[in-house]
Amino acid sequence: MSNKFFITTPIYYVNAAPHIGHSYTNIAADVLARYERKILGTKNVWFLTGTDEHGQKILKAASEAKLSPHEFVDRVVLSFKDLWKKLEISHNDFIRTTEERHIQTVQKALQIVYEKGDIYEGVYEGAYCTPCETFWPQTQVTENLCPDCLRPLENIRETNFFFKLSKYQDWLIAYIKDASNPERLNFIQPASRRNEVLGFLENNKLEDLCISRPEERLSWGIPLPFSKKHVTYVWFDALINYISAVGQFDAQNIYHSPWWDKDVKVIHLVGKDILRHHAIYWPIMLKALGIRQPDTIFAHGWWMINEDKMSKSKGNAVNPVELMNKFGIDVYRYFLLKDVTFGADGNFSETAIVKRFNNDLANDLGNLVYRTLTMVEKYYQGLLPDLDVFKVIYDASGENIKNKILSLDEQIHSALEGKLDFSLALEKIWEVISLTNKYVEETKPWNLSKEHKEKELQGFICLLVEALRKVSLALEPFMPQTAFKIMEQLGTRETKKGSPLFPRIET
Repeated sequence: MSNKFFITTPIYYVNAAPHIGHSYTNIAADVLARYERKILGTKNVWFLTGTDEHGQKILKAASEAKLSPHEFVDRVVLSFKDLWKKLEISHNDFIRTTEERHIQTVQKALQIVYEKGDIYEGVYEGAYCTPCETFWPQTQVTENLCPDCLRPLENIRETNFFFKLSKYQDWLIAYIKDASNPERLNFIQPASRRNEVLGFLENNKLEDLCISRPEERLSWGIPLPFSKKHVTYVWFDALINYISAVGQFDAQNIYHSPWWDKDVKVIHLVGKDILRHHAIYWPIMLKALGIRQPDTIFAHGWWMINEDKMSKSKGNAVNPVELMNKFGIDVYRYFLLKDVTFGADGNFSETAIVKRFNNDLANDLGNLVYRTLTMVEKYYQGLLPDLDVFKVIYDASGENIKNKILSLDEQIHSALEGKLDFSLALEKIWEVISLTNKYVEETKPWNLSKEHKEKELQGFICLLVEALRKVSLALEPFMPQTAFKIMEQLGTRETKKGSPLFPRIET
């Protein structure tokens, strides 16, 4: 296990306010960062997020808002920072592409690759999608529509600079398929995305990437260090954030960073719509710059509304702040991570949130906490018996709960390691909750009390409390507020029952 962990989200485009999709990625990254810090005890964890602030869409949005690009991005960035604060996202750094540290690193990286001969000047003529800020080769275009957003493409002809992606195609295929390194299977996740990238690389000839726009056509960008007439195309600018935030190049063009050393586990979380940029452009950029590759690039799915992708441009984006105000932060976090396997698409609805709330949180977790503390209060005046449950011999059901408690850490680790299956990890936690609730119905503690079976009652109550302690610790990365409330009510010996954690929502 590595003693350093570097987790990143994409930097989000600030042409409009954040939506549920942005929060989904950041919540997932936050869970992994908290899990590494609190559960695995990784001493050095760095969690990076940020904003992408250059490009044609920003210039257009600023113009429509009657603001300068700088004024516009400064205003919108606050909505992202405020959202991460509300969601209790535990990031260590927030990188903006308008910051000097980023601009200098982008220009240095461009100069290094240019001097290496991997950037050349040429004429671009072909299809370009303004909303996606993507150039498309004609081989991938049908009916002059963008393959990603299906909007009409414009045909442009201009002198630009190109990065030699094609030079590294065979290297990238070999790197992804390296059978001698079992860990290489985790390089692109989930497996379906790995197959997608390999299929594309093996069946298409990579075209060199246009990495500039003429300054006369687009002024809002980082100037190329070797051409005053051009600014950096948004993807070469944006992807560099993963190194600009945490390190720098020296005079010999060697990159130094404590978060890109060989002993660091590096994970990029992205949406599946930007998989190609991260799984093809970015590895090749790193290779050209002489920097190691990340361990995992994980592309999660989309949240859909009525089977349609949720996005700002389609006008169907859900406001995460409104949902948090209505249901609570931890309920929102739980729903996004539990309702769909990370990597697959999910269908969003408030009805689905209410169902999760009532079934999983009110009936299962909330009920177990409240009934357990009520029994401690009733039978022991809130003071827990001094008993080590792992030295007590229980019936089959009780022993099963003990075994589930002891194996829970390993099961969660198995779900998260490589696969990042948050839903499965939560399912394992809920197995303990469900078994413990069932144990209450089977054991009928009220009968133990009536029959004066004091030793059995003590063992029963202490096992319930031990199960809740384990559940609250396991839940901390996923639902930090809820975990804190449970631990606060359990105390060490003296419990303090509060109001129900999740009062049912009547529909």
